[in-house]
Amino acid sequence: MIDYVNALKTSWYISPPWGQTIPPVEVNLLERVYLKTTRTFGYCSGVQWKYECWLYTIICGDEIVHATEHQIIGTGQLEALTVQKPAFVLGQKVILCSYGDDTKQRLILGVVLVDKFWFYLVELVSPTLAETPTILNRFSLVGEKSLVRVNA
Repeated sequence: MIDYVNALKTSWYISPPWGQTIPPVEVNLLERVYLKTTRTFGYCSGVQWKYECWLYTIICGDEIVHATEHQIIGTGQLEALTVQKPAFVLGQKVILCSYGDDTKQRLILGVVLVDKFWFYLVELVSPTLAETPTILNRFSLVGEKSLVRVNA
């Protein structure tokens, strides 16, 4: 017998929210950027798909700022940080280890540098049709050890 609910969930998790073609990012990870809103420079420490566009995490001194592509200008210069390259890339299919009984295959929807370690944004739970009394964040940042590469 076919488990339609599980099949639907699997399809949901691996269907990219941006459609068939992944939109290009405006700046690279660790690229020095000019933030138009504050007229300051910083560097891109993360990018994630949110609100139907790429949302960039910018480190400006001691501040962390989130900006859209219209609020930043890339300089083409990379910040001189000694960190490993991210293990996974945007849009890559992965297996989420040890998370309940739900289907495990997910897409990388974001990559963020936190304290010299890369974390990856994945969708933990699918949306529900019924309203819930509490606000549930369906997305979470997970570490590299919680993910396994899917060979396509």
